Amino acid sequence: MPTPILMPALSPTMTEGTLAKWHVKEGDTVESGDVIAEIETDKATMEVEAVDEGKIGKIVIGEGTENVKVNEAIAILLEDGEEAADIDVSGAAVSAPKTKSKPAEQKEQTQTASSASAAPVQHNGANGSRVFASPLAKRIAADKGLNLATIKGTGPHGRIVKADVENAKSAPAGQSAPAQITQGPDAKYLADAYGMEYDEIPNNNVRKVVARRLTESKQTIPHFYLTSEMQLDNLLSMRKQINEQANGEYKISVNDILIKACAMALQKYPDANVAWTDNAILQFKHSDVSVAVATPNGLITPIIKKAETKGFVEISKEMKDMAGRAREGKLKPEEFQGGTFSLSNLGMFGITEFSAIINPPQSCILAVGAGEQKPYVSGGEIKIGNFMKVTLSTDHRSVDGAVGAEFLQVLKGYVENPVSMLM
Repeated sequence: MPTPILMPALSPTMTEGTLAKWHVKEGDTVESGDVIAEIETDKATMEVEAVDEGKIGKIVIGEGTENVKVNEAIAILLEDGEEAADIDVSGAAVSAPKTKSKPAEQKEQTQTASSASAAPVQHNGANGSRVFASPLAKRIAADKGLNLATIKGTGPHGRIVKADVENAKSAPAGQSAPAQITQGPDAKYLADAYGMEYDEIPNNNVRKVVARRLTESKQTIPHFYLTSEMQLDNLLSMRKQINEQANGEYKISVNDILIKACAMALQKYPDANVAWTDNAILQFKHSDVSVAVATPNGLITPIIKKAETKGFVEISKEMKDMAGRAREGKLKPEEFQGGTFSLSNLGMFGITEFSAIINPPQSCILAVGAGEQKPYVSGGEIKIGNFMKVTLSTDHRSVDGAVGAEFLQVLKGYVENPVSMLM
């Protein structure tokens, strides 16, 4: 019988994606391993290969279609002897098993099924789990001041429906419901109302995901900031010597050395190499350093894994390779998902100091500013040196002020005496 080709889950966190391009057309014969389509995921464009051989009987989802759910049928594959007439289009969409709904729930689903927004709206529960609710249930919950994460859904697959919210109790007088993640004011509505002229630049999946994650991070993680000034003269001198001896074979950057310094500091002071959960603090064994890279499609964070085990040259080559592929949208999911610590450097743009938003589920991100020459006093004499400011943003639940301060002291020791990283 005809076999549906399903929207694949190309990463552990992927729930939907954009079908960017088809490499086949209806009637084409494919074999296992043939590239048949390109899928735009959260932060990259991935090629999809055929897992079976046969003939493309029907393309269900067209090029450029956004928000295609994982496990939804995108095409139908025919085996030998089967024809397009054998395809049952009504059964093309393959998803999770259906469950019976009560009449009232079926009525609500019918009311919302006519628009694209009828898909369950996703929120985050207190423990980070996903909470699914219909748009109507979401609006009623907002009006009643209810936290959807505290409501048990009785709809299909546990979805929260209208009846669930209506039967839930409102927050007691004088006590507000837990804060919900919001998207802020409707800029388009306000711009139109004020008669402001503008051009619309559609948001791609990367920007949407980054916006959602950063909003969630800023609203749900108690950020704490610590700033330290570090002298760069020894680091710059060592970098110059290494590059001079390379004879053009490689060229390490200040950022490459900082990646190594962060990795070493996390190993020496592992209390900062952690992530928060409600039940326990996870302390990681290796320093997997995520490095923020600006791309035409938005921000992405390639990871230098086990950076404490790698030398400056290896880190430099790996970083250049991944940064280049990140800008082309060709990173593999495992190359940018995960990480135990993040580094964001805006020094090359002349920014001297800034605070970065934590990249969940990590607990720390280091914001690095530009190096500047300034006078300082040493041994009773006024000298000129190169200094930079770094700001550590921490999740105060897992890395409090004292822990963050001690980590910065360890990091400063490696930055100001970089030879110690080679010992």
